[in-house]
Amino acid sequence: MRTFYMTFGCKVNQYETNCIEQLMTAEGFVTTNEYQSADVAVINTCTVTSSADSKCRQFIRKIAKENPSCIICALGCMTQTAKSADILPECAVIAGSRNKTALPSLIKRYIAEGERIFAVNTLDDNTIEPMCSKAAGSKTRAYIKIQDGCEMYCTYCAIPYARGKLSSKPLDEIKTEAKALIAAGHKELILTGINLCCYGRELKNGTRLIDAIEAVCTLEGDFRVRLSSVEPEMITKPDIERMVALDKLCPHFHLSLQSGCDKTLKAMKRHYDTDMYSELVENLRESFDNCAITTDIMVGFPGETAQDHEQALSFARQIAFADGHIFPYSRRKGTPADKMPQQVDKKNKHARALEMAKVISESREAFLASMVGKTVRVLFEKESSPLYHQGHSDNYTLVKIDRLSPETTLRRQMRDVKITSHDGSCCYGVLVQ
Repeated sequence: MRTFYMTFGCKVNQYETNCIEQLMTAEGFVTTNEYQSADVAVINTCTVTSSADSKCRQFIRKIAKENPSCIICALGCMTQTAKSADILPECAVIAGSRNKTALPSLIKRYIAEGERIFAVNTLDDNTIEPMCSKAAGSKTRAYIKIQDGCEMYCTYCAIPYARGKLSSKPLDEIKTEAKALIAAGHKELILTGINLCCYGRELKNGTRLIDAIEAVCTLEGDFRVRLSSVEPEMITKPDIERMVALDKLCPHFHLSLQSGCDKTLKAMKRHYDTDMYSELVENLRESFDNCAITTDIMVGFPGETAQDHEQALSFARQIAFADGHIFPYSRRKGTPADKMPQQVDKKNKHARALEMAKVISESREAFLASMVGKTVRVLFEKESSPLYHQGHSDNYTLVKIDRLSPETTLRRQMRDVKITSHDGSCCYGVLVQ
């Protein structure tokens, strides 16, 4: 049966969809990139914002309208929070966040019995769903999901309800998966999780994220390791000292800030303040050469005044991020923030998002300018046009060099490049022979 896959949301979801596709392929399902002619459509949902919910629903309705005979299957964060199958009447199969690997058998059951299936399990234990990604074609990088769940309960976030308790993949399984991906030719392994820094917390045996990082970085092979988003309060100075010793670890840290105003951080129930955040950034920059700090920033949180917003802008300027994702606060039913007074109106949230984006754009351009004259290690990913080879440096700067010839590819190669210029969005350079 021809099967179409669509992923909404984070890198963890992308990893899981890839694993599901591999399981489906092993069961005889054939992948197609066209939902209009698919027999089955698998939609991995996201519920991080109300907009994410809407996009998932709209896309599912689109498939149902354009391909009425398609067996539509929805699973993931949005479906996990559903009370019944009524949430998505167009779907034949609805699964949750931690029984995604059961999808092939659920689809076969639906085909055999013809009755809609609502298979959303409870999330009341610390068991991680066994899931392992194999080689994925000729991609340069591969994700390894090492952690699931979140128990931080930030006041704006629905993810703890959608992902459940903390769970961690055993170190030996992480190493086995990493070895297979390295052997398949992947040059960059990205460790990811719902709350990556909580890795090992529920194990009660002292295992922590730094142990998982070391386990992968010390494997043999020509590859490098990158971390996905990490929480600022969970990286200690001893952790940094151990990370610096790992040659394969990329000096790029995506530290989720959310707000540069301490009053707002407290209302969000974040577990750090701006002093802690700036101290961590300083420690990372002192420890890693050419270190890049990127972030997520929310604007328009309930109770955020114009003065609070100005403080957040000032802090963002102070940190001088290499890049950042800016988004307005989105109300989520069932979270404390949804019931907070002084909700910021849509117009002000939009204006504040534009102001914050301008600050981040300015610091990104300054960061790119600081790269000029430096020699960096670039993993080439593709030929972006007849003119350029394109890839990312270890600190995740997009780098382009003149194409050596129309027939030449540098894909999956790591080469030293001297940066000669930038255009505000990427850097340009020349190979160092």
